[in-house]
Amino acid sequence: GHIVHNWKTRWFVLHPDRLLYYRYEGGKRESSPRGKVILAECKVTCPCLEYENRPMVIKLKTQKSTEYFLEACSREQRDMWASSITAAIHTLHPTQALKPDPEHSSIQLHNVSLNQVADSMQDIHSGIKLMNHIEQGNSFKKCFTGSALVDWLVSLNFVVTRFEAVTLSSTLMDESFVKPIGIKSILAIRSGELSDQFLDDSTALYTFTERCKRKASVKHEISLSAVELSGRVVIQGYLLKQGHNRKSWKIRLFILRAEPGYLHYYDPSRDDQRPVGGFPLRGCLVSALEDNGVHSGVKGKLQGNLFKIITRNDIHYYIQAASKEERLEWISALKQLTC
Repeated sequence: GHIVHNWKTRWFVLHPDRLLYYRYEGGKRESSPRGKVILAECKVTCPCLEYENRPMVIKLKTQKSTEYFLEACSREQRDMWASSITAAIHTLHPTQALKPDPEHSSIQLHNVSLNQVADSMQDIHSGIKLMNHIEQGNSFKKCFTGSALVDWLVSLNFVVTRFEAVTLSSTLMDESFVKPIGIKSILAIRSGELSDQFLDDSTALYTFTERCKRKASVKHEISLSAVELSGRVVIQGYLLKQGHNRKSWKIRLFILRAEPGYLHYYDPSRDDQRPVGGFPLRGCLVSALEDNGVHSGVKGKLQGNLFKIITRNDIHYYIQAASKEERLEWISALKQLTC
């Protein structure tokens, strides 16, 4: 519905230039249509992935940018309607080229980068959705179905047709980016028919291989590190830091960065330019420690110019500055980035 976004059963009739829909109840349709979709210059999106839990949806966008979301009862029905509507649109505009027929499509996947496809599949925003599935009483976590992968490949324009998507999916499986985990998908591998080993099926389950997961994890860490170290330097200098395990005090070069707010520390005795530690400052607590008495958590005989940082993960850092003025300067700079 356009006003209340609920889903209702409607009876559709495709005409050469329009799609009419009727109210349908009790096995009968009304005589007058409830509405119409003008097909001239209409755009069809199939599969439409805007509804995560509704893989059978087709999206129609009219020349006036009105959007219609239609859900079929099966993939076969969905693809049949999408193909018929697309053919009607192209008949109205014969200069536009039709999409190739899946049965006669020429596969041109030699320019497709499997690494790029695998990276895109694991993108946190636009990648394929990992879900929990149950097959014959067995529970499988963080996986996707064969038809979901085919839908995703078509919607992201890695391929044009579902036939090409199955071929690309089979290649991803052959090159150990994707593996079958369900009973149905594993049996297909053992069938011996190469063309039928990957299933465009909503009950066939697949997931990423461990090699692919590790690669994605490393890339994420490298990317995160680059973000951390890209901030503007606010203040830097040498401070004494107490170790977490041995509780010994060592000189470290501290660099405070903003946008994003991170505090990193380096070992000046190493040639390596990478920090030996660091953490985001949002949500941290920063406080000065009194210059007299023995402080809980502080080991050794150090006294004076101490301050403490408690991270969001409740990790305590004890640090000593060279003077009260330096301690005040660091505490002031740190507190501005904890909010």
